[in-house]
Amino acid sequence: MPIPDYQTIMLPLLEVLKDENTYSTRDLTEKLAVHFKLTDQERRELLPSGQQPIFANRVGWARTYLKKAGLLESERRATQKITQAGLEVLSKKPDHIDISFLAQFPAFVEFRTRHADTIIAPESVEQGVESRTPEELLDRTYTSIQNEMAEELLAKVKSCSPDFFEKLVVELLLKMGYGGSIKDAGKAIGQTGDGGIDGIIKEDKLGLDAIYIQAKRWEGTVGRPEIHKFVGALEGQRAKKGVFITTSYFSKDALEYVSKINTKIVLIDGEELARLMIDNNVGVSTLRTYDIKKIDSDYFIEE
Repeated sequence: MPIPDYQTIMLPLLEVLKDENTYSTRDLTEKLAVHFKLTDQERRELLPSGQQPIFANRVGWARTYLKKAGLLESERRATQKITQAGLEVLSKKPDHIDISFLAQFPAFVEFRTRHADTIIAPESVEQGVESRTPEELLDRTYTSIQNEMAEELLAKVKSCSPDFFEKLVVELLLKMGYGGSIKDAGKAIGQTGDGGIDGIIKEDKLGLDAIYIQAKRWEGTVGRPEIHKFVGALEGQRAKKGVFITTSYFSKDALEYVSKINTKIVLIDGEELARLMIDNNVGVSTLRTYDIKKIDSDYFIEE
């Protein structure tokens, strides 16, 4: 049979996981290949980039969307396990699972809304139905990969201990050019515990100004009361600048409050935290690079 599209893979993928065991991505892909009776040639057929088998790529997309809907989870990298929500879906014996089916889950809708401009279904590129230029497709694909990695990275951060999270914040701020030395910064974070302040770090290497930090590894939304408490702590220190970092989100009221006060407060939510980590190579490493070149017209000018 032809290689199934990623939406066709969704229901069989979830059914493989119904035994509630944890499967590696490799084992899961193999089981699905057997389910769809793919030949060795079909299993090995590569994407146009030549970097990954088409079937493994589509399994990856199916896995990603099911995860965004909350039907499966990854306890550690490259593993999958069904969630209670996933088991409930299977108990209703659906005929199929696709994008329209997943739209009933708020988490999936929120994910699609936030990344509407960057999500590319794999077959849209392979079958040539996209009207964008190769450069546009490459940009969108890159951004989509970055978004997926940011989601995985944030989940990893949330699973870390509070001490490790403080260490991560230190390293990130240093990579961004704050804090002077790692020794100074390491002493600054997680030491004060003074009225809503988790640490103090130098704004520059000369220490001309200080930035007060609140770092919260939270799941719930951070509201205005927490920000107001932080501002009060800053005023108690006669501080003018602060950074509030969280692994979750800030409420609308919190964002509006910060925009109206005199104290300079920068709010970094979980999504931005993950992107800053990626941009500054904290907790990530480069897998591969591509050089996109253009013709140097000046070279061909004959004098």
